[in-house]
Amino acid sequence: MKVLLFGTCLVDTFFPEVGEATVRLLRRFGATPVFPKGQTCCGQPAFNAGYVGEARSAAAHFLTVFDGDDPIVTPSGSCAAMVKHHYPMLFRDDPAMLARAKRAGGRIYELSQFLVRVAKAHEAGLRGRGKVTYH
Repeated sequence: MKVLLFGTCLVDTFFPEVGEATVRLLRRFGATPVFPKGQTCCGQPAFNAGYVGEARSAAAHFLTVFDGDDPIVTPSGSCAAMVKHHYPMLFRDDPAMLARAKRAGGRIYELSQFLVRVAKAHEAGLRGRGKVTYH
């Protein structure tokens, strides 16, 4: 299954090893990750700081880069939440963009959500040692 990998601006800039590990995990569970060219930021930093116009611009760019029907996977829960929950608000006065935002929101998964809900990783019988924190 082809998935569009949204690496996020922070992973791309500061934690590239997280992006590499994400690719390995996705491949391990049968996905074919594709890193769309031109991706930048979901707009969350601007949105959180109250720069709605700038956030809307970043969101519009994201929707163009990630257009299509394939699942979008990101190792960032907050970026997934931005697309799923805040993009519709950013485009509430633009019916065409609102439809695109809702469609993207229905296709985006935080990595662990994708592994459990789509790839069914929990059915693979994997076991680990130690404690894990899920936030």
